[in-house]
Amino acid sequence: MSFDKHFKIASVGKTKGLKGEMVLYVAIDGLEDIKFNAVFIDIAGKLVPYFVSTFKPAPKNTAYLVLEDVDTVEKASALLKKDIYLPEKLKPKKKKEEFTLKDLKGFIAIDERHGELGEISDVIEYPQQTIASLHYQNREVLFPLNPQFIKGIDVEGGEIYVDLPDGLIDLYLE
Repeated sequence: MSFDKHFKIASVGKTKGLKGEMVLYVAIDGLEDIKFNAVFIDIAGKLVPYFVSTFKPAPKNTAYLVLEDVDTVEKASALLKKDIYLPEKLKPKKKKEEFTLKDLKGFIAIDERHGELGEISDVIEYPQQTIASLHYQNREVLFPLNPQFIKGIDVEGGEIYVDLPDGLIDLYLE
């Protein structure tokens, strides 16, 4: 099983009770709307399939999960802090109006002064702001994703047009 054909839905946070029930920290919106009877858990860098006995969404981005053959607190404890994945084909399709800054990963950033900067490799959310990371001239460049710098987003073409502050790119190239 390869990670590129799967998407992360949650992480196992803690056990609940003595019969193997686990509390998940959910990483995506709309998980309760996805129909699934099996999940894949990242164990030592490999995706291991497990059949689901019960799945119950809970408040505050959590859920309760019981897996077949994980029927004791000891078996559930072995899965603590592990990431849980589903096949890419089950990923919910977003409508254009549901587009978020996190969705800019993989977009090509184009600056008004420097031209094409490259593909955004990561979008990092901090409490104060959201930052994009990309590689430009063999250096990692970080820039804020805020309305004052974003001049346009071409969702269909996978491009974001920015006007970064004077000297920001130069800081990374020195």
